[in-house]
Amino acid sequence: MKQLLVACLASLCFACNTTPPPPDVSHINLTVNVKRFDSAFFSIDTNAFAAQMASLQTTYPTFIGDYYSNILALPPVADTANAMALRFQQLYRPVYMATQKVWPQVAPEIASLQLAFKYAKHYFPNYQPPANIITFVGPLEGFSTVITSDGLAIGLQAYLGQQYAGYQTDFLNEIYPAYIRRRFEPSYIAINGVKALIDDIAPYNPAGKSLVVQMIEQGKRLYIAQQLLPNISDTLLTGYTNTQMEGCYANEAMIWNTLLQTNLLYEKDPELLREFVTDGPKTTILGEASPGNIAQFCGWQIVKKWMQANEKTTLAQLLQKDALALFQEAKYKPR
Repeated sequence: MKQLLVACLASLCFACNTTPPPPDVSHINLTVNVKRFDSAFFSIDTNAFAAQMASLQTTYPTFIGDYYSNILALPPVADTANAMALRFQQLYRPVYMATQKVWPQVAPEIASLQLAFKYAKHYFPNYQPPANIITFVGPLEGFSTVITSDGLAIGLQAYLGQQYAGYQTDFLNEIYPAYIRRRFEPSYIAINGVKALIDDIAPYNPAGKSLVVQMIEQGKRLYIAQQLLPNISDTLLTGYTNTQMEGCYANEAMIWNTLLQTNLLYEKDPELLREFVTDGPKTTILGEASPGNIAQFCGWQIVKKWMQANEKTTLAQLLQKDALALFQEAKYKPR
């Protein structure tokens, strides 16, 4: 079995490319409000819970419905739902207090998202970004980042730092293995938000698609995410560790040749493709040091190469570009 070699490349600059500076979006008239539903919810007087929740309806006209039914999964009966929501508020107050301690790290991420919304409007002028960024606290095993009818909602309970005691239970370890928990850091808020934004701009269903098509589609989204967050590191963008990222760049040709040798590029069987296109601790065929979802890395490199040769292509056009045609035109052959 081939092993993914890990090179000591201290001088390697992952962002070394000829990408032009980000566009000036200061003229774009777009206001993205930040609404602290988490603070409002945990400030409600327990003795007047139902009445004060009702008063929040004016500020969060549809989000409260989403919060109750989708995030907290409460029953539709109002009295029962309010009683269960009150119980959640009491049980999760320590989690809420923990989110307040990391807020100094959260705030810059939200500011980056607000700017990313302007970049999205610049690159996709026909797209109307969400009007609000709403912070909330939900179940530890629940949603972290989701677009609702009221705005982009960020579950702060998912960004308390990988060492947070609440993540260390057997239940949470079963749901979120270590390779996922290490991303429960505030630094992942902006990229997770941008990925949700891209999925809103161009929903994509990989079902029935070949490995090469899924690879290119993932690569397109990484490339676009990098334009919306121009200062993001490659590790945050991909979710890989520093060591995995270094290994991918150092062994790009070997990775690609190994994928070619599998003869799976045009395969569509999801069971055969799962490890290559979904999150995981590693890609077995590449060894213990490799990251999961190696397809996104290869697709990203292919898309970057194609865009360098087609620099006048807009991001909207890139999304519409046929994935297989892009792959063939890129003539990707790393050395």
